[in-house]
Amino acid sequence: MNPRSLPPFIAATLLTLAFGLAVLLGQTGGPSLTLLGREGRRAMPITIVSDQEFVGLDDLASTFQLNVQESLGAITVTFKGQTIVLTPDQSLASVAGRLISLPAAPARQGRRWLVPVEFISRALSPIYDSKLELRKPSRLLIVGEFRVPRLSIRYDAVGIAGRLTIDAAPRVATNVSQDGDHIIVKFDADALDTSSPLFQPPSPPGLVQAIRILEPTTVVVDLVPRFGGFKASTLSVGSSGRLVLDIAPPPPETTPTPTTGATTPAPAPASPGAPPELPPALVNPVASVRTIAIDPGHGGDDEGAKGANGVKEKDLALAIARRLRATLEARLGVRVLLTRDDDRNVPIDERAAVANNNKADIFVSLHANASTRPATSGAAVYRAAFDKDTLAAEMRPPQRLQTFGGGLRDVEMVPWDLAQSRHVSQSAAFADMLVATLKDHVPMSARANDQAPLRVLESANMPAVLVELGYLSNPAQEKAIAGDAFQAGFVQAFYDAVVRYRGSIGGAQ
Repeated sequence: MNPRSLPPFIAATLLTLAFGLAVLLGQTGGPSLTLLGREGRRAMPITIVSDQEFVGLDDLASTFQLNVQESLGAITVTFKGQTIVLTPDQSLASVAGRLISLPAAPARQGRRWLVPVEFISRALSPIYDSKLELRKPSRLLIVGEFRVPRLSIRYDAVGIAGRLTIDAAPRVATNVSQDGDHIIVKFDADALDTSSPLFQPPSPPGLVQAIRILEPTTVVVDLVPRFGGFKASTLSVGSSGRLVLDIAPPPPETTPTPTTGATTPAPAPASPGAPPELPPALVNPVASVRTIAIDPGHGGDDEGAKGANGVKEKDLALAIARRLRATLEARLGVRVLLTRDDDRNVPIDERAAVANNNKADIFVSLHANASTRPATSGAAVYRAAFDKDTLAAEMRPPQRLQTFGGGLRDVEMVPWDLAQSRHVSQSAAFADMLVATLKDHVPMSARANDQAPLRVLESANMPAVLVELGYLSNPAQEKAIAGDAFQAGFVQAFYDAVVRYRGSIGGAQ
């Protein structure tokens, strides 16, 4: 049927329905970037090109009032007199006269131009008149000044009791209340940044049945019926905050004792069993490797070392960290966290805090070196060094604290900046294994295994090392480190070291 033969109002209705269906299919047909601003939330489609996430320049233009023009082989993006110049097939862009790098070059899709999602944080943010914060792991873009803490939730069974840990970064105040078999946690924030799914029920099931978002800033914890109560406590770690909910199980049911003609008294009902003592904040050596934290050094305005050919330490560390994460997750099935997944500056104390808050089993900080002597080259692995006199002065005697189930226990208190002192031998063991595997894949320096007073490692409450990938001041090594062969070799060597280390502590193979 020819649409022109239909009455005008019917044709208009059909066009409206078709447009609505197209929009619906577009919204549900693939991933999207969630924009959070004064107007609320809206979605921007994401297109996957060669495993990279891209967004349309036209979508950005309509959202942020940008002027986009294409002429003389260049794409020009203008906002209030400031200009971004993109060149097809090149991953470099000029932002107000300053060169920046993108993870990929612009891509054409029909008549549209697509740019990597990182274009928002690296190119658009420096010239835009409102704060733009891209959180790529959760596909969230915050436009303006909003308090949106990242939430990380973990449940651990402790005997018949349970512990629910909610980490929020940055730290915000919380209000905890109870409504029947539900614990309600209200965050003093504008919104919450949560991963999906928010909570994976443990196997076998524990005391927590589900966790859900009730309102933009409220988390509801659904517990088993008639749970035995809970205790909430908070801990501040740098700019992050931790809420710990220790949950007691339901009281055991009692069966009445049948009575006879005798006057034997019935036994007293059993009192609710106290849950076992919960583990202290600083634990003993791990028994397996389930979580690995990778710290790409530097970021944002802190570029680190820079080679003669333009390779920047911050970009190199992030690129290798991403490759390392993909390999470890795919081949080992472990959880891998990055202290940063974009070009931003993370305070040094927060880097170890990310690993500590997520109970990582290994922490590695990635860097590249530089020297005034261009011939200097080679990778090296460092671990933290502590002065014995400082350790003796700072270590505090055990304190007797009350436990959740009643009674007292001695807890050894360790200063935050000396947490690594409990893992010196494990860090040395992992460093030895990493150096041994690296020697088969990448050039090593004369002092490939060393110690240094490294602040980024001192607060790590798990085996931790810092890796210098090589020297960007050496032109030949700068080129090699930026190449695929070196990076693939390093990733393979690190994978082999983790497998060896996991086997040495009795972890699964």
